[in-house]
Amino acid sequence: MATTSICRLLAIALLFSAAPPPLAQSTPYPSRPIKLVVGFTPGGGVDINARLLASKMSELLGQPVVVENKPGAGTNIANAHVARAAPDGYTLLFASPVVTINTSLYKEPNYDALRDFVGVSTFSESSNLLVVPATLGAKSVDELVALARQRPGTLNYSSAGIGTTQHLVGELFKLRTGTDIVHVAYKGSGPSLAALLAGEVQLSFANPQAIGQYVSSGRLRALAVASAKRTNAMPGVPTMKEAGIEGVDFRLWYGVLAPAATPRDVVHALASAVIRSAHTPEIRKRLEEQGAQAAGSTPEEFDTLLREEVAKYAEVVKVSGARVE
Repeated sequence: MATTSICRLLAIALLFSAAPPPLAQSTPYPSRPIKLVVGFTPGGGVDINARLLASKMSELLGQPVVVENKPGAGTNIANAHVARAAPDGYTLLFASPVVTINTSLYKEPNYDALRDFVGVSTFSESSNLLVVPATLGAKSVDELVALARQRPGTLNYSSAGIGTTQHLVGELFKLRTGTDIVHVAYKGSGPSLAALLAGEVQLSFANPQAIGQYVSSGRLRALAVASAKRTNAMPGVPTMKEAGIEGVDFRLWYGVLAPAATPRDVVHALASAVIRSAHTPEIRKRLEEQGAQAAGSTPEEFDTLLREEVAKYAEVVKVSGARVE
């Protein structure tokens, strides 16, 4: 992120933290621990980012910020839980694009991404990489596609669950390459990665934060990045476009959402804490080491992103034919 953008975000954070609340509160916020709900099992990219943020937010806000994992139903359990929580700033959702995907993917997700949440701020951005076991006879995207075409319906790819970005990137990859690869959904990024390492599946789309050590050790091979730019964590890995595959570009963001009726002064206080946390030197360094980069947005900018993402993924779900009843 450019230096000017960082300065702008930090200036916004300072403005939020210095602005007086529009309405006086009987009890200063926050006055007790805050729950940061994650819709995945521990160990995956979302959980790793959430714990990084929680540790720094706890320092800045002077209250514990506790990560609570509520996996299941493609994150809908966690999403609905926060959507129905008291709008007081003490129950928040640490979200990824899945929260916007599910609006189209599920017939009844039990929440509405635009009606039930208000954006607080993005925290970081990353990307998914196409990764295979080193033992698989494919050292490039071209070789993988050729193998899949030779053996239609026999290669499997894992994901963290139906409707996750890993799932939809996989479906889009199949569509763009004209291959017949079978999707196998697991309950979280951790089990999905374990299946890949154990040889239960032949490929996956995974976050560099989760697979970095296995690529470095030679157990896994990263073939391409499913985004417009290469990742700093693995600069030698080409983008899908560079590898000859057009139209497989997913922006992977992580951020904080609050129940829709949360007071604006509380939302602004939280936004300031998220932005300041993301751009502390130690957090920025940790994110960069794991293939991500610090982000940050105003609540209004995040609300705009949510609207754009809901529209984008509605199209992807329709094209891919993915659906969960």
